[in-house]
Amino acid sequence: MSSSSVARVERDGELALVIVNNPPVNTITAEVRTGLKQALQQIQASTEVRGVLLLCEGSTFFSGADIGEFSGPPKEEEYRELFNGYEALSVPVVAAMHGTVMGGGLEIALACHYRVAATGTRFGMPEVTLGIIPGGGGTQRMPRLIGADQALEMIVTARPVDAAKGRELGFIDAIIEGDLRAGAITYLRSLIGAGKGPRRTGEMTVPAASATAEAFERARAQARKLYPNRIAAQVAVDVVQAAMRMSFQQGLEYETQRVNECKESVESKGAVHVFFAERETRRIPGLSDSVRARPVKSAGVIGAGTMGGGIAICFANAGMKVTLLDANEQALAKGLANLDKIYQSMVDRGRLSAEDKARRMALIGTSLSYDSLQDADVIIEAVFENLDLKRCIFRELDRVAKPGAVLATNTSTLDIAQIADVTQRPQDVIGMHFFSPANVMPLLEVVRTAKTSDETIRTVMDLAKPLRKTPVLAKVCYGFIGNRMMEGYAREAERMVLEGATPRQVDSALEHWGMAMGILAVFDMAGIDVGVNVHKANAEQFPPDPAYYQADFALHDAGRLGQKNGKGYYRYEPGDRSRYDDPEAIEIIAERARQLQVPQHQHTQEEIIERCLYPLLNEGLRILGEGVALRASDIDVVWAAGYGFPRYRGGPMFYAETLGLDVLLAGMRRYQDIFGPMHWQPAPLLLELVERGLTIAQWESLQGQAQQSGAAR
Repeated sequence: MSSSSVARVERDGELALVIVNNPPVNTITAEVRTGLKQALQQIQASTEVRGVLLLCEGSTFFSGADIGEFSGPPKEEEYRELFNGYEALSVPVVAAMHGTVMGGGLEIALACHYRVAATGTRFGMPEVTLGIIPGGGGTQRMPRLIGADQALEMIVTARPVDAAKGRELGFIDAIIEGDLRAGAITYLRSLIGAGKGPRRTGEMTVPAASATAEAFERARAQARKLYPNRIAAQVAVDVVQAAMRMSFQQGLEYETQRVNECKESVESKGAVHVFFAERETRRIPGLSDSVRARPVKSAGVIGAGTMGGGIAICFANAGMKVTLLDANEQALAKGLANLDKIYQSMVDRGRLSAEDKARRMALIGTSLSYDSLQDADVIIEAVFENLDLKRCIFRELDRVAKPGAVLATNTSTLDIAQIADVTQRPQDVIGMHFFSPANVMPLLEVVRTAKTSDETIRTVMDLAKPLRKTPVLAKVCYGFIGNRMMEGYAREAERMVLEGATPRQVDSALEHWGMAMGILAVFDMAGIDVGVNVHKANAEQFPPDPAYYQADFALHDAGRLGQKNGKGYYRYEPGDRSRYDDPEAIEIIAERARQLQVPQHQHTQEEIIERCLYPLLNEGLRILGEGVALRASDIDVVWAAGYGFPRYRGGPMFYAETLGLDVLLAGMRRYQDIFGPMHWQPAPLLLELVERGLTIAQWESLQGQAQQSGAAR
């Protein structure tokens, strides 16, 4: 039988095998849908086919719909007709699945009559995390198969389940051991032999016992808790509930209507923006395709503390040998014990087998001597923020490292050019700023100096993939992208507690708005001493403001370091990370405010949000205008992936335009009138954009055109 470029129909006796191969992950693109439609028409025209098997080649069954189509005309009707066409076939249709089957990939399988899966296949409906709902029949078919309550659990939580759980829930009919294709063919033939024909999901009814008022209210409460400020999960509950009172066809049409409403929401546009922004970070304008990455098979990490240990885990998880170096045996022993503890917690939670733990720990060696790093392909320094110490280390690395080894620093604020200058190979020196805990947080700020070679940049950007990091390239400046923007955001939070706001007032306002954690609680978690040391080491970087970060300094002077010693902005109990209000902390800050003669006043939630966010957005625009970041979307990725900025708000630059650049400028000027110009000077780019009536995207487009014409000349 004939085929398209991505889908073909093969015959195996009385069976028709519809086989799709659309690398890398079999996304259901327009081309795939066309191929599936052509295959359907061929099967409909044949009188010899007694059963149909749908399967994919490559690493996975259909991974999902094409998110790139979200911004274009609605495609749901096309999906609906295609899936309904397979469901309407008069012979049994079996979906044979493997890999990671998500969203639309699972929905097409639900339209098949039977579903089998390879051991270890994972299934999920992650749509609500992108601000939408399943739009290919998932809200109508899944409740008919497994009940409304279980369908809501999958859709609202967006948590994936494995094949065994799918079998238990009832949307998987059989798990195939060994060769999937051969096993699925045997399964289909057994159906035909037993006289079993089509079993159409759309002809089933939702089990009444699964669709009680309590079940729907429980799902709504869960949606409110998991997704504050968002509507998609609530809409999903509405549409699943409609499966009870509407016909199947009406339910599908209602699903289409509601998913298209969701696509127009800021929540969806923001989440989709971040999704594509994360893919874009690896594209470096001006970096020629001919520039090749150096191979990286082994690494060295200097500093066996929390950060160094986390970085070592990243390499071990990627299957690379890594040598952990520290100044003494005690530090190494403590570091290794921490690594063992982290891996053991993964084993205890079922995230890792004991064999995997042993294999990964075996990849981590220790040493007290720099000479042991002479064969490492990349060496990352991860000691505390002290420029002299880091320069000392890099002199040693320059002595021992092999030619072409990447020499990286994990500094979060210091001038990497000054570190590179102590070596004879500044072209190999680069910043690799991991975020704590390094083995968990997905962001990696890659910081180039004026002398960093293209080859070094390419090597580190490519290395991010096996390390499972999202890399964002930045230029050298104080704090790079993330921490530089943090300065104003945190400055105002600290200033407001000096003005009489409580730490909980400030943090609760930020968390209610959508930040993963209030900034003062973040300081407690990271260690108040860390921030104080950074501000002491970089005192010349900051404006002459006697109240600058003085809440931190007051608590530090009183011996309050945060969670590490049970008292910071809040009080903590042993073994409990819950935050307890502490009158002592509030009084320490109030006493410092009296010494500094900081005026006191009441703060509304609106003021807290504005005073923290406006400087953050403004500094992002300053960074973009200076060329520290390559593009606005990179800034959005840094804050969404590294600082807990809500993805559904799209990141700071996306949010600035949601808010309105004119509104941001007016806000900056309003607070400038109250507090003076020292901290509230609008960024030149903000002034330019508002004056010229440009969006950020329009400005970036004009910049790109100017650079191209300059290069042409």
